Amino acid sequence: MKSLSEFKQRIQQKGLRASLHSAFKHYVFYHWELLWMERDLVSPVPPHTLKPYPPTHSTAITVHNVQAFAKHFGDRIETMRELAAEGHTGVMHLDGDGNVVAFIWGSLRHYHDRHYYGCWFPVEPGEFFEFGGELSRAYWGTTLSVDLQLDLWKAMAAQGCNKVVDVCETHNVPALKLHLRMGYQEQGRITHVYCLFRRWKFFRETRYSGSRLDALRKPRAAQAPAAAV
Repeated sequence: MKSLSEFKQRIQQKGLRASLHSAFKHYVFYHWELLWMERDLVSPVPPHTLKPYPPTHSTAITVHNVQAFAKHFGDRIETMRELAAEGHTGVMHLDGDGNVVAFIWGSLRHYHDRHYYGCWFPVEPGEFFEFGGELSRAYWGTTLSVDLQLDLWKAMAAQGCNKVVDVCETHNVPALKLHLRMGYQEQGRITHVYCLFRRWKFFRETRYSGSRLDALRKPRAAQAPAAAV
């Protein structure tokens, strides 16, 4: 009954056609395209116009401090504990009250994402796979999205890495823009995730040439004409 009530409410908000399309993707079949991105760990981050944020404290995630996720990410506590226990490198930022407001992870080895996508992400020598980055809503649009990644890159460089790789859903425009802002480059490959009836998942990889993100790049400002002498 609860699901039926929620569906009726969704119809009122979005209309029947959009609601049926959303229900089909949620319960019957969906297809995600995960775009592979990469960049080195030493090139400077391009200039940006992100907002400053209140002071935070950066520290490593361990199995002993995951309770700090309770306020903003309470549903992630056990997942954070599992990732830390498996030896992945996690970085979190805490506010003045000791609550986690941002976190991100890196893996030195092939990473099996059993918590979300369900597939393997291969990692080559000298690189690491970045995943699971998230900020609490109050910090969206701030430079914390940059500083959080820089903290992880520093920690992974200390372990011998010189490149970061990750994937981004092609429908997640804000995340794609963040990657461009950070100086990532496309690898020219896509991991496809198919799910049927929220139970069976299938995966494949395809390649492409050129860029899938040109439409998201900010056009360069037109050069001003030279002043007359």
